[in-house]
Amino acid sequence: MPQIIPIRDLRNTSEISELCHSVDEPIYITKNGYGDMVIMSVETYEKVNERLKMYQSILTSEYQIRDGQVLDAKESLKKIKEEYDL
Repeated sequence: MPQIIPIRDLRNTSEISELCHSVDEPIYITKNGYGDMVIMSVETYEKVNERLKMYQSILTSEYQIRDGQVLDAKESLKKIKEEYDL
């Protein structure tokens, strides 16, 4: 379940830091009852960022397949072997 805290709690920086490191997800900060910011530990940020990069690579691959920008694996390996005399 997502952690949601009011912006006034950001005064307790040590507690917020501990909370960020104790949960493996972003923490949502509200201001006047509405969403305002999201904070997370560096470790969580890096995991989220890596996942985002992976999803972007998959999406790019799907677009390449859709547009016919694909090569036959056997032909590609044959060209590599010939080029590098393997």
